[in-house]
Amino acid sequence: MDIRDNIHFDRQFIDDLDEAAFIADRKSVYSVIRCLEIISEASRRLAPDLKARRPEQPWDQIAGAGNIYRHNYENVAAGFVWRTVTGSLPSLLQVVEIELIGP
Repeated sequence: MDIRDNIHFDRQFIDDLDEAAFIADRKSVYSVIRCLEIISEASRRLAPDLKARRPEQPWDQIAGAGNIYRHNYENVAAGFVWRTVTGSLPSLLQVVEIELIGP
């Protein structure tokens, strides 16, 4: 549920913002990055069989992203964060809802 909840939080943090407004809003950027850290850590705890059933998800990248957010934060580009939330998280949310929550 951590993954699902934090994807929803990320959506709330970017609601009503376009990419430029998001990048300019330091509080939103920091909030979204924190959610991505939690999503990353929670992904490490998913069962290997779930990950095997969903090879279309870049599980290693999702798990590894948390290290970048935590330890290489000065090089994290807000534009990349925006593209992650708007481009990558919707498909991850679908997987989580199907695999962990069910119909």
